[in-house]
Amino acid sequence: MNDQNSTKEYSLEALLACDGFDDGCGRIHSSGVKDIVIGSGTIERLPDCIRRLGGTKPFLVADENTWKAAGERINVLLEKSGFKPSKYVFNNPNLEPDEQAVGSAVMHYDYSCDIIIGIGSGVINDISKIIAAMTGNEYIIAATAPSMDGFASATSSMSRDGLKVSLPSKCASIVIGDTDILAAAPAEMLASGVGDMIAKYISLCEWKLANIIVGEYYCPNIAAIVRSALDEVVSHADGLVKREPEAVESVMRGMVLAGIAMNYAGLSRPASGVEHYFSHVWDMRGLEFGTPVSLHGIQCGVATLLSLKVYEQIAKIAPNKEKALAYAKNFDYAEWSDELRSFLGKGAETMIAAEAKDGKYDVTKHAARLDSIISHWDEIIAEVKALPKIEDVESVLKTIGAPTTPAELGQSPEVVQMSFLAAKDIRDKYVAPRLLWDIGELDSVEI
Repeated sequence: MNDQNSTKEYSLEALLACDGFDDGCGRIHSSGVKDIVIGSGTIERLPDCIRRLGGTKPFLVADENTWKAAGERINVLLEKSGFKPSKYVFNNPNLEPDEQAVGSAVMHYDYSCDIIIGIGSGVINDISKIIAAMTGNEYIIAATAPSMDGFASATSSMSRDGLKVSLPSKCASIVIGDTDILAAAPAEMLASGVGDMIAKYISLCEWKLANIIVGEYYCPNIAAIVRSALDEVVSHADGLVKREPEAVESVMRGMVLAGIAMNYAGLSRPASGVEHYFSHVWDMRGLEFGTPVSLHGIQCGVATLLSLKVYEQIAKIAPNKEKALAYAKNFDYAEWSDELRSFLGKGAETMIAAEAKDGKYDVTKHAARLDSIISHWDEIIAEVKALPKIEDVESVLKTIGAPTTPAELGQSPEVVQMSFLAAKDIRDKYVAPRLLWDIGELDSVEI
């Protein structure tokens, strides 16, 4: 990009070259990512990457699977290059990014180390970024699967007090994606990456709706970057199934591109909406009650289809102001809080406590939102109608062998419906169930 006020070219190279640009949206867009190293055999460049960042003693973080996939090789490579790395390999087959995992990593951390190397994908990356932020050290992620979009983001998706939250953490300075390693990842993890990207159809739509309805910050250039990443991943989905090197590289690049876009926005909004909240609810129930849980991206893929079904119904609604005002007035939050407690367990308490601050159900705030919704309804529906058709997204998921129904994930119709209702309370983020609550139509939509 020659013009630093323009983002017409949405390639990794172009975005890294103009890091820190101002496009007039009100925020300076910058990312802590210094380099992206993707291709065949790129893991061999890790020693040079460490030296470039001034590292002398690496701390390796992995789990048993990622250690076998790349950790052992990386450890040998670093020792041959003159480094004396320390390491912590989680031996928990059901590792979760939560207080226990972070605490375990901290207690095993070698404070003589000056650079963190995460070896893995979602969970390892999230935990490693937290450790890097706590220690103030540089961070490199050596990816083992293109299974999610957080490689280049500065947030970590964590479970805290039973609630899924997005915490500020440390953005990777360098992302390494060796396509030979990535292509050998389990098929489910490859499908998970595509599912995580498919979700951007919903998140981008809801980001714009939040801008229209409540004036939330929105940047069309960042939205275009995410859409570019989404298009790249979807266009290579078939090749990813065949583990074609070009497709694996393109998907990994798309994942990193999405993460950089989140850094530019300074929030996760461009990459997650109600479809992610379905997944978060299922994760929370899994932790609390031992109910079925699948990979995050797999769940997001199914939830994207559910969300598209919801928006198809929204497109047919004509808001009625009197009905909406009566609905809000008669809403019993105490009763709803009890339902949340029964459905989610202790995670509900954090959500209920947050509502005391957020005041989503305050009738005065609701009336203001409702006026905005009614006055902008045509604009809202135009955004909704721009969403892809359910059958087109379903076709992509089937191409990669991913589930397309909640039943395949072990989620009953009753749980799915309640998950949608609970999604409006996870965070103070404007998503589909909040729109439906505002117009008094939440109970009329079936999933």
